[in-house]
Amino acid sequence: MIHNITSMGRVAISLAVLLIGSAILHTGCWESERKRERHVLTEELRAELTPQDMIRLLGEGNQAFATGEWIDWDFRHEQVKTAAGQYPGAIILSCIDSRAPAEIIFNLGIGDIFNARVAGNIMDEDMAGSMEYACKVAGSKLIIIMGHTNCGAVKGAIDQVKLGNLTQLLAKIKPAIDAVQDVEGERTTKNSAFVNAVAKKNVMLTMKNIRQTSPVLKKMEDNNEIDIVGAMYDVVSGKVEFFK
Repeated sequence: MIHNITSMGRVAISLAVLLIGSAILHTGCWESERKRERHVLTEELRAELTPQDMIRLLGEGNQAFATGEWIDWDFRHEQVKTAAGQYPGAIILSCIDSRAPAEIIFNLGIGDIFNARVAGNIMDEDMAGSMEYACKVAGSKLIIIMGHTNCGAVKGAIDQVKLGNLTQLLAKIKPAIDAVQDVEGERTTKNSAFVNAVAKKNVMLTMKNIRQTSPVLKKMEDNNEIDIVGAMYDVVSGKVEFFK
């Protein structure tokens, strides 16, 4: 019967069995081996998913995280299962902030995403090359640039912190500071609305930078082979907001 399922049917099954978002909770009702095998993202399953499917799965995973649902991941099993190859569905560029670990926020396991992190989730040619590898070579369907509320790198840029190599890193956030002109109140780190608006604008400018820096990724996006989206993680609520 499985072989007679239509393409759309296979996609629906793929979405149902992946534990990237709509995960089966640890209730003791499932045999351990069945539960373990359902979440591993294989090459075949990933091929069935569109970039939009990946966004939905990640959104569902964050929903599970933010509402306190618990998944009984067996990381040792995943490590063994993925040792021979990896088929991540997305690459996420996020900040190094210790409160914003992408795999946990999206309820993911080993091998589900490429996780790139740098203070202020900024973009450079090396990061563009990493994304080109993730998407063009390794087959990921989605690029997410994820900022977060109460970002220390953004605050440092607003305060014009000078410290070794950090000085040049924070300078790359300055265009986002200059671009935010419609937030009420003082333009300082005491104004959380201003800080968070700069963080979101910084994400949007990073998305623009990707398209300008990498013709490879821009062409893939134009052909709907991948999608490039922004996200903001709220460190208080645990929720992620996606935007284009």
